[in-house]
Amino acid sequence: MDAVWISLACAAGGCIALQAATNASLRMHLDDPRYAAFFSICGTIATAALFMLAVRPAVPSAAVMRSVPWWNWLGGPLGALIVLSGAALTPKLGAAAFIAAFVGGQLICSLTLDHYGLLNLPRQDLTPGRMLGAVLVFAGVLLVRYR
Repeated sequence: MDAVWISLACAAGGCIALQAATNASLRMHLDDPRYAAFFSICGTIATAALFMLAVRPAVPSAAVMRSVPWWNWLGGPLGALIVLSGAALTPKLGAAAFIAAFVGGQLICSLTLDHYGLLNLPRQDLTPGRMLGAVLVFAGVLLVRYR
């Protein structure tokens, strides 16, 4: 079953690369990464709204909404920063270098979250194998960017 989940994660990664490229092109046409990010996020909101209208899930109660830790609400603003960074940096670095560096940053942050069990994640030790994997990803970033 892990192969299915890994395949889905790879497909999502492909979507991130496509998103960065389309937002970079939008930025070049609009001449401003802020507008590219804004219109991309408008598309996200419209897609999410249509999805919610189609599936009509039960609305969480007010008590449940109030019980959510404050930091659980940071996903939206962080997503906006990701979209803005893709629109601004992909034209400067190219899609491959941007995504390679993006994945490198994700990996360092993820290893830290796992090692300390932060944000309600299960704790996973930082092993030599995991560190070697991170080093190899960063070597890949350098190879992709500087050939």
